Amino acid sequence: MRKPPTGPLCTRESIAAQLDEAGLRRGDTALVHSSLSSLGWVCGGATAVVQALLDVLGEGGTLVVPTQCGDNSDPAKWRNPPVPEPWWPHIRASMPPYDPRTTPSSGMGVIPEVARTWPGALRSAHPQTSFAAVGPRAAEIVGDHALDCQLGERSPLARLEALDARVLLLGAGFDSCTAFHLAEYRLPFLSKTDNSFAITTAEGRSWTTVRDILLDSDDFAELGAAFVEERPVRRGQVGAAVTHLFPLAEAVAHARTWLAEHRAGASAADAAPADPAGTGSPQPISRP
Repeated sequence: MRKPPTGPLCTRESIAAQLDEAGLRRGDTALVHSSLSSLGWVCGGATAVVQALLDVLGEGGTLVVPTQCGDNSDPAKWRNPPVPEPWWPHIRASMPPYDPRTTPSSGMGVIPEVARTWPGALRSAHPQTSFAAVGPRAAEIVGDHALDCQLGERSPLARLEALDARVLLLGAGFDSCTAFHLAEYRLPFLSKTDNSFAITTAEGRSWTTVRDILLDSDDFAELGAAFVEERPVRRGQVGAAVTHLFPLAEAVAHARTWLAEHRAGASAADAAPADPAGTGSPQPISRP
């Protein structure tokens, strides 16, 4: 026997109305981190949420979601859970290569998965930290995502910053705020590491290694709390979910200063593991 659903009851129409009240506007370019379960009981599930977001953004707006794939990484760095060392070469040889059309995201939640497969959606090329977008600016945002730049200057995050995009946390916490990672690339004490994944090249499948910076979201919740106190963050509610809406550029600027102050004494040994999971396993860099 399943437990009876708990409310509130959310519909496409009620979600759209509350998104409007929360400050989302027609024509916005919005990076949305979301939690379907936080909303309550949603009639139509994740599809209704995506429809509501697109309703509010309108034909001129662009919806962007994270579609990360943390499992396409070096098994030697997996910690949650680890796998036996004799398996490592077989995993490296057999990991399916990233395909932006068919590779599912992992750890992002069901709303980004629905948006990823939405008619007309486009997705960036990074095999671990891709983004999907729906709307007139989609191609501009997701194009040319460099393999050696997970979330930096040659990623969709930098393009979103240039386009004055806003971030909507829809039932998600600041520990999932991917925009903060862009600030990490601008810190004066960058540490780099090898980053490996399976991709498809002109010659076929390839297990590829590039150099990229170490990423760490362990202090993002603390960073987000400071951001809310010091910068303009609009708080709202959709169903049972608390929302936070703010300019992406404001978040990056605040994070750059805050991280430089709070991580200045950190060494590479203190940093998070250097795979896109942050814990060495099929987990997202930042939760959805």
